[in-house]
Amino acid sequence: MSQNREHPIPDIADLGLQADCGNCFGLCCVALPFAAAADFAIDKDAGQPCPNLKADFRCGIHTQLRPRGFSGCTVFDCFGAGQKVSQITFNGQDWRQAPRTARQMFDVFPVMRQLHELLWYLAEALTLPPASPIHGELRRALEKTQHLTGRSAQELTELDVVAHRGDVNALLLRTSELVRAKVAGRKKDRRGADLIGANLKAANLRGANLRGAYLIAADLKGADLRAADLIGADLRDADLSGADLTGSIFLTQSQLNAAKGDSATKLPPALTCPTHW
Repeated sequence: MSQNREHPIPDIADLGLQADCGNCFGLCCVALPFAAAADFAIDKDAGQPCPNLKADFRCGIHTQLRPRGFSGCTVFDCFGAGQKVSQITFNGQDWRQAPRTARQMFDVFPVMRQLHELLWYLAEALTLPPASPIHGELRRALEKTQHLTGRSAQELTELDVVAHRGDVNALLLRTSELVRAKVAGRKKDRRGADLIGANLKAANLRGANLRGAYLIAADLKGADLRAADLIGADLRDADLSGADLTGSIFLTQSQLNAAKGDSATKLPPALTCPTHW
């Protein structure tokens, strides 16, 4: 599918934004820290391999993560950064066979993940017709971000990724405004709002700004979230049963994986129903 022959819409698969754990050196299981809480059963420091990580970089309890207290692992999505760092940045040389590369590899991984997440949002923005006035700017931002992902390990560790995120986020915000402006009526602005445990059952949130909102354990059963901006919204344990999320923007699979829902939940076509729903 494309906008025109000169400027095809970038495909998520072509951009390598879907995790391929078989080609990753278990980076999310080593590089990132986690603390014993509801999402993780144990404490683990950054750079320390999870005790469940096997010699072949696979998870020893993959099919039992939730009952064993590692639901956080089932929610995490690297947006394909793991295989990019493993196979491209470090040319397939793993940290166990070359321990001198370990520290740098672990430092590069979270930077690459942020860049890949931005690519995901930019690719989605380019599919949205209301954002056509800024498609040129979005495409240039995507190309720049792609170029950054191809830099050396040293360059990536020195990259000011926060500044780059700020530049891209300004474009994503303009995209959101253009999309939501097409929704008739007054739209709710709940950006960054504390909606933890809120009763939003059957709420009309069509075209709402929910960027960065805390919707932890919120009741969103049957809510209308069409064309709502959900970038960065915390949906952990939010109940989306029967909610309509078709046309919502900047929603990711990891957000859905953290939430609750059912077969009646309507999702954007790029996302799938989590297996635990």
